[in-house]
Amino acid sequence: MQLQSNSDESLSVEIVDANAGSPLLLVCDHASNRIPAQLRGLGLPPAELARHIAWDIGAAAVCRRLASRLGAGAVMSTVSRLVIDCNRPPGHPTSICAVSDGTAVPGNQTLSAAEAADRVRQYFRPYHEEIRNQLHRLEKRVDTAMLVAIHSFTPVLGGRARPWEVGVLWNRDPRLAMPLIDGLRTDGGFTVGDNEPYSGRESNYTVDLHGDTFGRPHVSIEIRQDQIANEEGASYWGDLLADLLARVLADPASRCRRMFPVARTAG
Repeated sequence: MQLQSNSDESLSVEIVDANAGSPLLLVCDHASNRIPAQLRGLGLPPAELARHIAWDIGAAAVCRRLASRLGAGAVMSTVSRLVIDCNRPPGHPTSICAVSDGTAVPGNQTLSAAEAADRVRQYFRPYHEEIRNQLHRLEKRVDTAMLVAIHSFTPVLGGRARPWEVGVLWNRDPRLAMPLIDGLRTDGGFTVGDNEPYSGRESNYTVDLHGDTFGRPHVSIEIRQDQIANEEGASYWGDLLADLLARVLADPASRCRRMFPVARTAG
């Protein structure tokens, strides 16, 4: 697995097809393992930066495939989750990890408050601002924009094997999650994690912020990394999810405005 690079070190977000016609926006919080040059690899060797601790392996390829198949736009972070995790609120204990899955991250060990704030300003905030901008653009054309986050998870964590090929993370809004879970189980015959290997009721920051807050249909999809670590696997899962999502998006029930109150204010 190669490290990703970006010729423009100033870019913290990649936008795929900003003028796409679909009401769906795809996001990929952990698309890249790039460490900006000034951070000197955070003191880690390339082998560590190729691991799951630095990015969601295969997620970017699946996201691009989905965008192409569905005619949808996508917003993807271009820096490693070790620089700052775009799926955690700033200040969260795992926003900037000093240790990840047993690996110490030297460049994060003695980070000052000012340095942490600078990472929020350079990498975190532009990513979420662009998601907000793209959703607002969509909602000039459609009543309700929909949000799908693409993630991947390591097959083994803490010595425990994870049996699910795919997980669907959600909290209060079942409009996208339930049809996806049913389709993956019934049509694909997969072992599907309903809020596994992580719970969308505990950690789903990006789709909560931009989806739940505004009553937009939203869901996070987690694919096990051994399924999508190469181009063939990523294409297979991109096509499979595209077919399922196209069916879900065609159902008017997926686009109806939510009826229960929203407790959170816009972020």
